Amino acid sequence: MPIDIPSVLAGALAAVDASDARIREDFAAPREVRHKGRIDLVTATDLAVEALLTERLAPLVPGAAFLAEETTAATVLAGPTWIIDPLDGTTNFAHGFPFVCTSVALYDGQTPVLGIVSAPILGQRFHAVAGGGAFCNGAPMAVSAVADPVDALVGTGFPYAIAENLDEITADLRVMLAETQGIRRPGSAALDLAYVACGRLDAFYEMALNPWDVAAGVLLVAEAGGTVTGYRPRAPYWLGDFRVLASNGRLHEAMLGLLGEG
Repeated sequence: MPIDIPSVLAGALAAVDASDARIREDFAAPREVRHKGRIDLVTATDLAVEALLTERLAPLVPGAAFLAEETTAATVLAGPTWIIDPLDGTTNFAHGFPFVCTSVALYDGQTPVLGIVSAPILGQRFHAVAGGGAFCNGAPMAVSAVADPVDALVGTGFPYAIAENLDEITADLRVMLAETQGIRRPGSAALDLAYVACGRLDAFYEMALNPWDVAAGVLLVAEAGGTVTGYRPRAPYWLGDFRVLASNGRLHEAMLGLLGEG
């Protein structure tokens, strides 16, 4: 049965309203934190928001699967699937640093249908529908017009497996620091991608991200007029690929060159 996109989007936005309220409430309270790895954290809020979203989203597309960070991370993309990161930037959240967001996307296999990135502490909500444009707090948004790396503000991030990838990370940073206007690492890939989509960042690259980190963000960038690919190797980007590069499009070839794809 065809998906009623306007109805599903309205329902998904309402579900994210509820998750935003929970995150704002918990942000002001003592945090329950445990370790999944040496520097990989999970909070009670991650689990509560994921459960809330799963409950609210399930009736919107009957039979859709879920791929979510804390509970259904092994789901294989096939058919309609909700992809959820309940709290992207958990380390930020645990430290009271406000760059945290929820990422919700609906995919049909590897094809994006809609995406939402909501940063409730910052008061910023981004959403996009395939073929329908991208929006920030309800207003249309677009990527920047920057065309030269020397004028570009570039976002990146560091994986939890930092020791295993340290040489590659530092080599890329050395190049980017020398060739761009600046590098930023806020600590939330979903929000970084949303910032590329609205022109606050001109490009973003990172390795070892999970599908729920980027599913909504890559649609935001594409619908805002930008470009998303892999790098090393240069290739179309598919959810689950090891490296992702997003840009305003004008910078993409130059960024690929800086990342060794020239």
